[in-house]
Amino acid sequence: MKRKLTIALAGNPNAGKTTIFNNLTGSNQHVGNYPGVTVEKAEGTLVYKDTKIHVIDLPGTYSLSAYSPEEVVSRNFLIEENIDVIVNIVDATNLERNLNLTVQLIELDLPLVIALNMSDMAHSQGIKINQELLSQLLGCPIVPVVGSKNKGTAELLEMVLSTADGQNTLQDKTPRYAKVIEEQIVSLERVLPLTIMKTADNNRNIRRWLAIKLLENDEEIISYIKKQPQAESIMVAVKKSQEAMRKHFKQDPEITIVEGRYAFIRGTCRETIKYDIREHASLTDRIDSILLNRVLGLPIFLVLMWALFQFTFALGTPLMELLDAGIAWFASLLDIVLPDGLFKSLLIDGIIAGVGGVLIFLPNILLLFLGISFLEGTGYMARAAFVTDRMMHAVGLHGKSFIPMVLGFGCSVPAIMSTRTLENTRDRFVTILIIPLMSCGAKLPVYTLFSAAFFSQKVAGNVLFSIYIIGILLALVMAKIFRTWVLPGDSEPFVMELPAYRLPTVKSVLLQIKFRALLYLKKAGTVILVASMIVWALFTLPLTPDGPENALSPATMEASYAGKVGHFVEPLIKPLGFDWKAGIALLAGFSGKEIVVSTLGTLYSIEESDRASASSTTGDSTDEFGSIAERIKSQSGFTPLTAYVFMLFVLIYVPCIATVAIIYKETNSWGWAGFSIAYTTLLAWIVSFIAYRVGLLLGFY
Repeated sequence: MKRKLTIALAGNPNAGKTTIFNNLTGSNQHVGNYPGVTVEKAEGTLVYKDTKIHVIDLPGTYSLSAYSPEEVVSRNFLIEENIDVIVNIVDATNLERNLNLTVQLIELDLPLVIALNMSDMAHSQGIKINQELLSQLLGCPIVPVVGSKNKGTAELLEMVLSTADGQNTLQDKTPRYAKVIEEQIVSLERVLPLTIMKTADNNRNIRRWLAIKLLENDEEIISYIKKQPQAESIMVAVKKSQEAMRKHFKQDPEITIVEGRYAFIRGTCRETIKYDIREHASLTDRIDSILLNRVLGLPIFLVLMWALFQFTFALGTPLMELLDAGIAWFASLLDIVLPDGLFKSLLIDGIIAGVGGVLIFLPNILLLFLGISFLEGTGYMARAAFVTDRMMHAVGLHGKSFIPMVLGFGCSVPAIMSTRTLENTRDRFVTILIIPLMSCGAKLPVYTLFSAAFFSQKVAGNVLFSIYIIGILLALVMAKIFRTWVLPGDSEPFVMELPAYRLPTVKSVLLQIKFRALLYLKKAGTVILVASMIVWALFTLPLTPDGPENALSPATMEASYAGKVGHFVEPLIKPLGFDWKAGIALLAGFSGKEIVVSTLGTLYSIEESDRASASSTTGDSTDEFGSIAERIKSQSGFTPLTAYVFMLFVLIYVPCIATVAIIYKETNSWGWAGFSIAYTTLLAWIVSFIAYRVGLLLGFY
């Protein structure tokens, strides 16, 4: 290996940055076609021509002005770390908007290569870019790429290597401002010591960038300067320069610099871009005329979601049943081979029933995420935010809050982290509090189990869809309550980019599915495995004096540690139609909602084992274990009504431990974390009680 290089990928949201990161590294980084997916930086490596390249995927951001967490992370990394080359991913179809970040990256005085992404889409839209002239005006090389088709990747790597070797002779130009602005920048550079800011690359002219930021009143840079020994003289010079600019331009220096930057960008675009006159609207415009229609937009969104859940249940059920049958066959085989006793019960009733009862729902989860990933990749999920904006405004939020809510269908933890893209603190905290009401992937096994056990396949998809819709509606109601009484304040205006429609790559979708499958299997082999063994132990201990065989009976289960806890909480959940066994499952679900299924699997497997043993003594033996859905239906005492109420309770009640931890981290308050536990549990009881009592009044059982 000859050498090592570190490159950083920087770009606007929706510019295709993460797709190119995947093309370069083969990483499992999530790809989504809307702003806010990449909250933290991701890393990967590749080897090209005996060079090991370390690739950093920085958060998507529109600028380096430090107004948002993404901007702070990106610019601090570029300033403080040893970066050999910045690769700026630019959307060729939105060149003028993307160049705002490009100009600021040039001001950092680091080697820069522009990857002009979506060049094919620009051509199809009649956009012709003079890349050679654009490269000369910006002073950095440009490589056309098509990230979705993995075109131009090799050429991009070649340019990165040549730029790192100093072969790029264009890298000596910096966009210039008006004469008065340049005079003040030079004036401030003179009073800034050469060692004013430690950077990884000591050869950089960081003083020009610092001077610009000081003129812009950048709070972080001003705070940094005030800690330096020369702070007083520097700040006097800053005030003097700002006053000179204010006197000349009759406005704040920050506005003047931004206007100067955009004047350079507009002039550059006028010189380098030509547009073909198109008689017809683009495909994106024609599709949006329907999907974003004020009347049809929301119904279309609901129909698409309904179709997604129908697809998930219809295609996933046969696969689920096949897995269930295989696990039941394996359990019956062990039942024949192993001698009776606690070890046999641990394997069959604890591990296989618990872990296996969760694994069978893997097809449904992957199919659901396949659909969501496809909608994300096409650009539709960004439209969903606009479609729901009017509805979100009615509850005191805006459409941008809907994106984390949709991410909550996968997992509440990254969904809560993605709320960092919300500038308003009240909006952010309210969104964090309502995300646990979304039906995350961990709740799907519970829904699928009870839907399959108590409802026909024709209506099971509708049942599943209704749970998801109720979660959204409850989230909106709670958002209105929180925005009115808990975190009152004006709602922020909603500004968000709509990316062009495009088909997601098969690779990006499969990467997401692979990531989701591995995550689920890892959780099944660790957390759920341990939880299943603990639940089994709680149901079998303490052992009775009569021997271990009697400890596995339903009667002795009630006297077990789990039974005692279950009977303790039973009075609280009895008005909802639940017994002590359901209470144990719900308590176990605090560690993760999948544990509800594994707990029920263990509980009813023990009961079935006891009945099987009893049958063998009477000569009526069976060598097969029923599926978990069959056991729930025949042994639990649940009815279709109580099953639906149970699903509602699981939808709403206390977030899992990981979600509570991330709420604390993002709000920096155990108070908000505790509040989320209290209000969701109380809300779950109230909603479930009403649903159960109304169901009984209407004659449902």
